[in-house]
Amino acid sequence: MSRIGKLPIEIPAGVSVNVSKENIVTVKGPLGTLSQKVDTDMEVALEGTHLLVKRPTEQKRHRAMHGLYRSLLHNMVVGVSKGYEVKLELVGVGYRADAQNQVLDLVLGFSHHTYLQIPAEVQVAAVTDKRANPIITLKSVDKQLIGHVAAKIRSFRLPEPYKGKGVKFVGEKLRRKAGKSASKK
Repeated sequence: MSRIGKLPIEIPAGVSVNVSKENIVTVKGPLGTLSQKVDTDMEVALEGTHLLVKRPTEQKRHRAMHGLYRSLLHNMVVGVSKGYEVKLELVGVGYRADAQNQVLDLVLGFSHHTYLQIPAEVQVAAVTDKRANPIITLKSVDKQLIGHVAAKIRSFRLPEPYKGKGVKFVGEKLRRKAGKSASKK
């Protein structure tokens, strides 16, 4: 049995789950609504305040989908009840961020500004304090989407291993290298 797949999903108060005949699971909560199409082989059952995902056989394909769909449904329930937040930090001299009307304007040491159109489902805020690195905060109910947007922002200037300059997640530990050493004469 899948250790992840067999765990029941606790549905908190204020969240409603609907499973249609076409195996489309819709989760509504105080923060929004999310839908996910589940493979027709998988069975999604609502038992009281728990949501269960069951697989028909022990085939490799069914075992793989069991844990996957359980995780996707759990992320939906957490998203519509609590939401997700990702913080990115810009490390580097002159690096700046500004967010206006779902457009993120980044200055990352290139000869030009980098602009990114943020999807409507993601709220973005950029904070720049004196003597501190700029922080970009992303909030959304969709874990997949917020992770995709954060990875896209990080890809504009990956953290380099010598000085640590670039876009990194807040709290991320970077593997640093020593660099050149002075010659011994």
